[in-house]
Amino acid sequence: MGEIKTLGYYVNGEWKKSAAEHYTDAFDPSTGKVIAKVPCCTSDEVEEAIASAKKAFPSWAATPVKKRVQILYRVRELLYEHMDELTMSVARENGKAWSEAEGDVLKAIEGTEQAISAPSLMMGESLMDASKGFDTVSYREPLGVFAGIVPFNFPAMIPMGWMTPICIACGNTIVIKAATFTPQTCMRIADIYKEAGLPDGVINIVTCSRNEAEIFLSHPDIKGITFVGSTSVGKHIYSKAAAGGKRVQALCEAKNHALVLEDAPVERTAAGIINASFGCAGERCMALPVVVVQESIADELVAAIVKKAKELKVGPAYDKSTGLGPVINARHRESVVKWIEKGIEEGAELVMDGRNVTVEGFENGFYLGPTILDHVKPGMTVGDREIFGPVLCIKRVRNFEEGLALMNANPFANGSVIFTQNGHYAREFVRHTDGGMVGVNVGIPVPIGMFPFNGHKQSFFGDLHTLGKDGYRFYTERKVVTTRWFDEEEKKAKTVSTWDGTI
Repeated sequence: MGEIKTLGYYVNGEWKKSAAEHYTDAFDPSTGKVIAKVPCCTSDEVEEAIASAKKAFPSWAATPVKKRVQILYRVRELLYEHMDELTMSVARENGKAWSEAEGDVLKAIEGTEQAISAPSLMMGESLMDASKGFDTVSYREPLGVFAGIVPFNFPAMIPMGWMTPICIACGNTIVIKAATFTPQTCMRIADIYKEAGLPDGVINIVTCSRNEAEIFLSHPDIKGITFVGSTSVGKHIYSKAAAGGKRVQALCEAKNHALVLEDAPVERTAAGIINASFGCAGERCMALPVVVVQESIADELVAAIVKKAKELKVGPAYDKSTGLGPVINARHRESVVKWIEKGIEEGAELVMDGRNVTVEGFENGFYLGPTILDHVKPGMTVGDREIFGPVLCIKRVRNFEEGLALMNANPFANGSVIFTQNGHYAREFVRHTDGGMVGVNVGIPVPIGMFPFNGHKQSFFGDLHTLGKDGYRFYTERKVVTTRWFDEEEKKAKTVSTWDGTI
């Protein structure tokens, strides 16, 4: 585990050494040690990757969809065969606790299984005699080359579960801009695709800065961009790429809230909150960083959350008993610490402080313990902005109506949750929350992959979400064909109606 790898880029089915002048250190967050040197690929190398994908597109698009998904069946088998290896890769480069890292790989498999449904989900529609003698059929066809711009927090699931499988199952090719801090799992899975029989050039991988990534936004050969990351970058990608006629799905920041009503079972609710708030060290856009609790049970709930949070074992990612692993790097740890300090300055009550946690034998790792800020008031930025760390804010309200209004005032709307045993309030919540993914007594309301990952407001820019039927629509375009065959009488016709079958 002490080897420092110098990584390359992946074009036309082979790994190549980059001519990059600058390499970025990628760390093992559990130890703080450098594990890889990651190239900032040159503009020419990004262009090379796009050209490779463009070259591979015609033959891959002409490959029958059934044959394309047969390769994905083999990919699925290989992902399971290499489960421990890939789990270790995620744990080592990202810092997720072992069970969370394994879940990351399982979600990549889930996306692959969803892509295997392509023969059914790409089917079009037809109608005989849409107009007298006119038959109409619609087809779904691939568009060409897509770009996938990947964040650091899910090295397997996002590039190789959300992006690549459905994209290529639909007959497109892809260039992945892997996350500079966590590229190795994605790269390893690219090798697995090649082993499964994927033709060269269908998948290409680069690592680069925003400067080189700008090429994707205006390149004439890029037909669409799928992005996961910050709202500021997502807005930029959406505005520039969409203005150039490209398809865009930009999945951005969140500040998910849970409303806890006084009839909720406190112990079970606290357990759900712990998992949702501190799982993956809070580094996920579907984390639960804010709990809005009815004042009548607030003290009891906070006490239960603190008790359970103290039971979480903070430790290295590859220790299977770890409940909370490190954050991604020292810079991010510093950012989260500043947010905690900001919350204290704004007047929140620090009821649990994770800033000074240390792990014996791993003193140089990027650890933070669970942190809880109570009495977070409207207007405090700590309760409104994404922190992306193991920090939970408690907001107190008098009743359901006040809680719902407070939640909907937030500019982000990825997910929202209610904990209650009251069917009326649960139904009202589902109907009136702004959240695009809603949980009723479910702390992380991410649906299974046959449904879309469905953020709203400032959490998503685009028209078609990732996964589900939206995913297939995003990666294909519809073609509608109308056919008429002349009978003997019509062959003799000397004139044709202006509307010729359209009325």
